[in-house]
Amino acid sequence: MVVGILIFLFFGLLLLFMGAEGLVKGASSLSLRMGINPLIIGLTVVAFGTSMPELFTSIKAVLNQFGAISVGNVIGSNIFNIAVIVGIAALIYPMNIQAKLIRRDVPIMIAAGLLFIPIFFDFTISRIEGLILTMGILGYTIYNFRVSQIKGFEADELITGESIPNPNKNIFIDIALIIVGLGLLTFGSSVLIDNSIKLARILGIKEAVIGLTIIAAGTSLPELATSVVAAIKKEPEIAIGNIVGSNIFNIFCVLGISSLVAPIHGNGISWVDVFLMLGLSIVLLPLMMTGRKINRKEGLFLIIAYLCYLSFLIMKTLTTS
Repeated sequence: MVVGILIFLFFGLLLLFMGAEGLVKGASSLSLRMGINPLIIGLTVVAFGTSMPELFTSIKAVLNQFGAISVGNVIGSNIFNIAVIVGIAALIYPMNIQAKLIRRDVPIMIAAGLLFIPIFFDFTISRIEGLILTMGILGYTIYNFRVSQIKGFEADELITGESIPNPNKNIFIDIALIIVGLGLLTFGSSVLIDNSIKLARILGIKEAVIGLTIIAAGTSLPELATSVVAAIKKEPEIAIGNIVGSNIFNIFCVLGISSLVAPIHGNGISWVDVFLMLGLSIVLLPLMMTGRKINRKEGLFLIIAYLCYLSFLIMKTLTTS
């Protein structure tokens, strides 16, 4: 029974990955065909598209009244992104840090985490609070547009490694990829959420823990694969910008839009989870500032921090079951 559910979980994650890839490729190609600047596409279509698995999964969880999975997905993904993905990439090959991350993006990521605390203080996110978060992602996107117009900032500095697919041969291919991509994201999120709930009930695990671990790690696997490949090619610095950007999108966009669909009740999420997410975001800044590099020892520190967190979740689950 459990093996079958795990197979369906993997299938759901695969559908989410394929859906996001199809959506990004189709929408990017259509945008290029319409004459939109490639930099603008990178800052909007590609950036939003790579966050679609988290967004669709969170919306599906909220609609099914499993708000803890929605919040856990975001918090767990942000923790996983910093502690595991950055940690593994740095272990493979030390990563150089772009100045813009230290000056702008990491402080914005920390600010998003700080804003999340009072919003989630009562363990719920209302539609009004969701609107505030959504305004945050709109402001971040507009800010990136304005920065992109400043002389001296190149497209690759702002997109930070997210490649823009080449246009397809036919506009109907673009439209088909968008439709199929959205369909796969919708179906994949349903498969993932439904089987995650089944697994939680069979094992006696709270939905929040499933969201913080399996779903969070699963929806971050594409970023992990990209970062590992980049590190093997000795270019791990191209991944760090995507990780920081993803964390900003998760709080502002994923939680914002999900709570606009329906208010989120995050019972089961603890302040340990929230403050670890914020703490890792804050710790990342001095790690980046020391020699403008994250070395192997610092990468190992991040991975150990995540293993300690997993141990805490396991012990908490065992003592409450």
